[in-house]
Amino acid sequence: MLEFHAVAEPQPGPRLRARFEATWPAYRSWYLRDGDAARPSYPVVREALRAHMPELVPTWERLVELAGGGDLAARMLSLYDPPPLVTGCSQAVYGGTLVRNYDFDPALLEGVIALTELRGRRVVGMSDCLWGLLDGVNDAGLAMSLAFGGRRATGPGFAMPLVVRYLLELCETTEEAVSTLARLPVQASYNLTILDRAGEAVTAHVAPDRPVSVGRALVATNHQHSVEWPEHAEAVRSEERERHMLDLIAAGDLSVECFLEPPLYSTDYDDGFGTLYTAVYQPGDAAVEYRWPGVRWRQSCGAFEEGMRAVRLPSSKASSDSSHEEPGQASSALPSAG
Repeated sequence: MLEFHAVAEPQPGPRLRARFEATWPAYRSWYLRDGDAARPSYPVVREALRAHMPELVPTWERLVELAGGGDLAARMLSLYDPPPLVTGCSQAVYGGTLVRNYDFDPALLEGVIALTELRGRRVVGMSDCLWGLLDGVNDAGLAMSLAFGGRRATGPGFAMPLVVRYLLELCETTEEAVSTLARLPVQASYNLTILDRAGEAVTAHVAPDRPVSVGRALVATNHQHSVEWPEHAEAVRSEERERHMLDLIAAGDLSVECFLEPPLYSTDYDDGFGTLYTAVYQPGDAAVEYRWPGVRWRQSCGAFEEGMRAVRLPSSKASSDSSHEEPGQASSALPSAG
């Protein structure tokens, strides 16, 4: 059983502090997995935030305060040059909606749907790394979701969940989001599908070693223009899922239900590639509906419902092992980074 919690805390406060305390041992282990020297120093991450995301610096400082003011927590919470992660996701824009499947290990998901107002703008999305977002929508009707881009290249830059957070805090349109994205250093390759209230949609391919590439192909899985990491693409069936969505779009048959069926819906939980949720973003309503087989949960910037949904995943060792864990409290919990 996997639990999803909807939490409304406009500014970081006691509820986020409780989440930090519960998850910090796991996040600390993840952050130091390559040794302390492999991660940037406090002055480096502070300067990176000030240079590229100055609008989020007050929130970061508040998070560090809630975390006890420690050097290591401050560095991790900056989400600047953390250990990279890879996995698989499917996302597409059709009929004025952005639909995505998030595929990952169920034991490693925070499972928190957060409503925040960090800078006076309401943002709803699936939390990652305590204040980053895997996907989300803001009160201007701008929605986006991320998928790993299927490349090994990494470099000094921000983890994509914080980039999603930053764009939703600052931008109102797809054009603004793309312009802002082009100036941000990113740590790894990702595909970011963006849709605004006016229906303007793009998929932006970002990477640490080449400029942002923006295309009108409104389907994204886990490679960019071509497969550059064949072993990963084959393991997560990236090309198969892409072809399937494109074929459905060409036939006029793509629907939310398609995301709840193979090959888009995956049950490979033992291999860390099972579908944990489907999100249907509706920019016109600044809303999202989370979907699981037989379960729906709608949230919006204007009508947010706190609470919990317990979702039974298809039987697998991974899901049964994690059934007794609180979201984000699994002993090996890591950020999710689709």
